[in-house]
Amino acid sequence: MRFEKLDAWKRASRLSCQIYKESEAIQNWGFKDQITRSGLSVPSNIAEGEERETPKEKIRFLYYAKGSLGELVTQLYIGIEIGYLSKQSSMELIKEAKEIAKIIGALIRNKESQIKEDNADYNIE
Repeated sequence: MRFEKLDAWKRASRLSCQIYKESEAIQNWGFKDQITRSGLSVPSNIAEGEERETPKEKIRFLYYAKGSLGELVTQLYIGIEIGYLSKQSSMELIKEAKEIAKIIGALIRNKESQIKEDNADYNIE
């Protein structure tokens, strides 16, 4: 399985574990469920995309993972603001999420550059 070799997947998996640990004491089930789901969605979508057959499908799932990172960062900011999460540790998680998003963005650009359009043959004489 190729996804297990990707730094983005490894870091996103560790980030998801950290989210679970940081949110352990949260008693608001709805918030806790949402933030852990968005964190879990990132490495899951990277893995699912890498297991797809076509480059376009792989890219689509990388975009999903990147979108989940945006969702996670938003929830971390809200968690800080409402007092559910520590500001210091959450800011570190936000920094890591943004770095992972950059890595995923680079993966997307790399995969998009590998997709070649069929050259039209116009038989111009």
